[in-house]
Amino acid sequence: MYDTPPPIKPTHIDILRANRRQQARAIRGPQSALTDFLASNNISARQIQDDYANRQAEAARQANETQRQSVDAEQARSPSEPNSPEDLIKKRKRQQAIARIKNSKEFAKRKARLNGNDDPDYDDEDLANEIHEERQRPQPGQLANCEICEKRFTVTPYSKAGPNGGLLCPDCSKKHKADEKKPPAKKRATGNIGRRQNQANLLDGLTPHGTQSLLETCIKKVADYIHDVEDFGDLPPSLLLRLGQILSRRRAVTSKTLDLFLRPQYRSIDLFDCAKLDTDDFHKILASMPHLTRVNLRFTTPLKDEIIQYMVDRDMQIKDLHLDGPNLVTDACWRLLFMKLGHRFLSLKLWNLNSAFDDETTQVMCTHCPNLQRLKLKFLHRTGNGTLEAISTLQSLEHLSLHYLKETEIDPKHLLTIVDNVGPRLKTLSLEEFEFADDSLLQLIHEKCHSLVKLRLSKNFTFTDKGLAAMFTNWPNKALTYVDMNSLRDVDMTNPNGPEEPIGLASSGFVALMEHSGGKIQHLNVASCRHIPYQAFEQVFAEGKVYPELKYLDISFCPAVDDYIAMSIFRCCPALQRLVVFACFNVRDIHIPRGLAVIGTVGATVKIDGVAQTETV
Repeated sequence: MYDTPPPIKPTHIDILRANRRQQARAIRGPQSALTDFLASNNISARQIQDDYANRQAEAARQANETQRQSVDAEQARSPSEPNSPEDLIKKRKRQQAIARIKNSKEFAKRKARLNGNDDPDYDDEDLANEIHEERQRPQPGQLANCEICEKRFTVTPYSKAGPNGGLLCPDCSKKHKADEKKPPAKKRATGNIGRRQNQANLLDGLTPHGTQSLLETCIKKVADYIHDVEDFGDLPPSLLLRLGQILSRRRAVTSKTLDLFLRPQYRSIDLFDCAKLDTDDFHKILASMPHLTRVNLRFTTPLKDEIIQYMVDRDMQIKDLHLDGPNLVTDACWRLLFMKLGHRFLSLKLWNLNSAFDDETTQVMCTHCPNLQRLKLKFLHRTGNGTLEAISTLQSLEHLSLHYLKETEIDPKHLLTIVDNVGPRLKTLSLEEFEFADDSLLQLIHEKCHSLVKLRLSKNFTFTDKGLAAMFTNWPNKALTYVDMNSLRDVDMTNPNGPEEPIGLASSGFVALMEHSGGKIQHLNVASCRHIPYQAFEQVFAEGKVYPELKYLDISFCPAVDDYIAMSIFRCCPALQRLVVFACFNVRDIHIPRGLAVIGTVGATVKIDGVAQTETV
């Protein structure tokens, strides 16, 4: 065998050749300018990573040192025993969480919203603690203990926060909400709004010129604090009536405030909003005031048969009964009331009945109420021709007001029977929305009614202008003080000028009305009588004509009225207090005398004596 030869050591030249071959086999890509720059300046990625790690470690060391110093300071301030390691860990975690909160976007947004906070003690630390407490609260669906009563309850999105930051159960939430008082509303910074509203109220007659009387101011102040009033004292009936009107408008007539109006010595009661009363409250009214002769109650939906039965059982001396909306009273109970107490009734006014009071009930009423002098029936859904027949038998009737529904089918002859039988004694005749009535009714009123003071014939498109003029011409009736002829016009809106022979109140009828009653008339409503021409207004309110008693005039939706007619009305009506001109778009620039309210001047430039120029909007 041959011996293995010893290994040959590579020479320096062999090593250089091997390196060249290895470099030749290596694949190199292009280098960027940044790489060349870093390499030329002896900067490596490893160096960058090490520098970043050193900075992070130094920041963590400083944060730990700050936390340790704060913990030591708290322990030095607190006289209690040193905290356990668990407490220190909890505090450290809390401080770390608060530090993270201070760096969050939510903290920045909340801080920006609270820049206007006037509390000098409310700083960043308080805000961060508040956010931290909110995040620590149980989420909806979890269980929590009530902060006040410690009752276990399920958290919902509507759970309220307690005074110390915890959550409240539903019962404690209601009590806590009731104890809270709303802060007074801030006044708006813009001063023009209050001034413009005041000017609008002046124009509408809602605010008198100058200061209010001391009496009116005191009444409104009492109404503002009505829940703190224990007794009204010896107030006269007129002030009680005014207080009742204000409280009813504010929906403040409740079981508590009702006691303030109950006076055993009074014989009348007026409550204009009884919607919040119950059966016991109505019993209290009748029991506390046994000498009642006049009962005027509005919005009496809670009133039931028991109240009417109580009137009958006590044989009350009621003569005037005015009820609005007693829908729960049955026909049988109405008939019992009329049969037992009907002989005392002098006035009966009923509104808004849709489930009871039919024609048979009306016949019972007319049979057992022979002394009835005033009757008003409005919006009774179950009345029809039988009711009109029964009314025509009332021999003592002096004031009649009827308002039927549009869908009620009425025979016109029954209205003629009423006017023929009771017309000579009538002082008030009000017929609303009897669209079927024609000129024959006007002719019969001219022949039979000679004692009228108030006349309302509204919402009719059958009366002709010729028929209305014939009724007022040479009418033996004395001058009327109250006239309402609104919506007497042709209903064909495609023909705004109406037919050749005018329908409703037009030129001849309007002139005849003012010639007959102009000297004594106080209230006149001709709204929506759109066929009254400009010449008729010009003739009625011509120079030299005077209507000394006219206080209220409504000429809304009469397109012929313009600035000249409005100023002529001011000249001819020295006692005028209210002029209503809705949709009279030709009224653009008028000068209003002091003490007169012009309502409905949309976009018109007006000026009141002694008041700067303004514009209603």
